[in-house]
Amino acid sequence: MKILSSRDTLSNIYFDGLKIRNTVFVKEQGVPPELEIDRLEAFCIYLVYYNDQNEACGVLRLYPDAQSKQIQLQRLAVLKSARGNNIGKSLILFAEQFAKKLGFQTIDLHAQIQAEIFYQKLGYQAYGEKFEDAGIIHIAMRKELK
Repeated sequence: MKILSSRDTLSNIYFDGLKIRNTVFVKEQGVPPELEIDRLEAFCIYLVYYNDQNEACGVLRLYPDAQSKQIQLQRLAVLKSARGNNIGKSLILFAEQFAKKLGFQTIDLHAQIQAEIFYQKLGYQAYGEKFEDAGIIHIAMRKELK
């Protein structure tokens, strides 16, 4: 198992993650492709989880805001065939350490409502009102990095 990072939207790491996002968000959840790929792509850091067979099976992206020392965790997705193996948790814990090393103090995210408990177990706190994004109900969540 390994987690690789890239900021390059022409890298194989980025494309491996994009395939996972397309499978999970566009095909499984019905998110329109024009909403899944957005104007932030070139500004993000991509983390992709590879299993022992070197197959990409999980992804997330981090959108940094250097001014506020906050980073936003976005687009966490794990292939259906790989779910239940703590891949999402591994990606998040890796992302937290990655963000801390870069000097970020807070991670924010917009959780799909069915994933709220998953994030709570990892120390994220919900705030604000629930909202709809791409036809899916979300809740904003935050974790201070210590």
